[in-house]
Amino acid sequence: MRKICVVTGTRAEYGLLLWLMKEIQAAPDLQLQVVVTGMHLSPEFGLTYKEIEKEFSIDKKIEMLLSSDTAIGISKSMGLAQISFAEAYAELQPDLVVVLGDRFEIFAAAAAAMIARIPIAHIHGGETTEGAFDEAIRHSVSKMSHLHFVATEEYRKRVIQLGEDPQRVFNFGAPGLDSIANLQLLNRVELEKSIGFKLAEKNLLVTFHPVTLEQSTAQEQFQQLLFALDEIQDAHVIFTKANADTDGRIINSMIDAYVQRNSERAIAFASLGQLRYLSALVHVDAVVGNSSSGLVEAPSFKIGTVNIGDRQKGRVRASSVIDCAPDKGEIVEAVRSLYQPEFRKKLHEVVNPYGVAGASNRIVGILRSCTLENLLKKKFNDIPVFLPSA
Repeated sequence: MRKICVVTGTRAEYGLLLWLMKEIQAAPDLQLQVVVTGMHLSPEFGLTYKEIEKEFSIDKKIEMLLSSDTAIGISKSMGLAQISFAEAYAELQPDLVVVLGDRFEIFAAAAAAMIARIPIAHIHGGETTEGAFDEAIRHSVSKMSHLHFVATEEYRKRVIQLGEDPQRVFNFGAPGLDSIANLQLLNRVELEKSIGFKLAEKNLLVTFHPVTLEQSTAQEQFQQLLFALDEIQDAHVIFTKANADTDGRIINSMIDAYVQRNSERAIAFASLGQLRYLSALVHVDAVVGNSSSGLVEAPSFKIGTVNIGDRQKGRVRASSVIDCAPDKGEIVEAVRSLYQPEFRKKLHEVVNPYGVAGASNRIVGILRSCTLENLLKKKFNDIPVFLPSA
């Protein structure tokens, strides 16, 4: 039995990994190991490890979140996480570690696996997010990894550009889209009952995270979004709260205050969970904010996205995405554009650039068939570079 250790640290990331984990668990020659860390273990962020326990046995829980979301606090969390991951790997002895994305806890998980000489499979590499330090973390994790599962051909080329062997870089699309195909989503009445909130004729799902490469902009930028929502009084708003990034607590406290003032038309959740989140995408008009779900999942539901600011700058996007600055006037204009007949008509023809369902099955096929012998040995794959003359 080949032991495959999947690491997850956030609710959103777990939603993307869910069906891959199910495929690993079902494979007759694979043994799933689950390591849970980060926000999953925090009461502040909903203790979402409990959702994981409904589906899987958790092999290790790695506490790492300190009480601070400052730069110093997050750096200390990363150090604590790397120590704990080293101990977990020594006990579990996995044959391969699977990580997804670009968060600081994933960097710690990958670094510990690299030092322990455990092969790493990285999902969603090659992407760019120019407004967040996730950009540097993502590419660093790619360089520590040995197998790469990317979501578009553009991202595949970028991983190869980093010097990775093209034969180890696979474009299977986004595994998170498997949940859309496989889950029985809630109808409108079921969703309203589940979240305790009545939807209106117009509804928006709002998620906004700090732009971590900008100094102290979270409060100012999110306030512009709240000002814009005040202008759109005929829309009901479902907030999902920010991750445990630098200044994330500022945004979450502002959400709580806004909902308290607007309880008749707004509600907030630390975590909706995968089923309720995807079900909400069926019944809202758009995703608003700067979450990657507005680019990756929302187009599959034929709904619009208002993408605010630079956090997702550089990512591949569908024609259903409207980009705007973190400015009240631009946000209001973008939201109103969602309801224009021409835009609504265009939504029916939207193609999701991140593919269709099936990525998880194809990834597991590689995890089962790849040769682990010599997988750790990597050489830098040089590609022709044409530099301008001096």
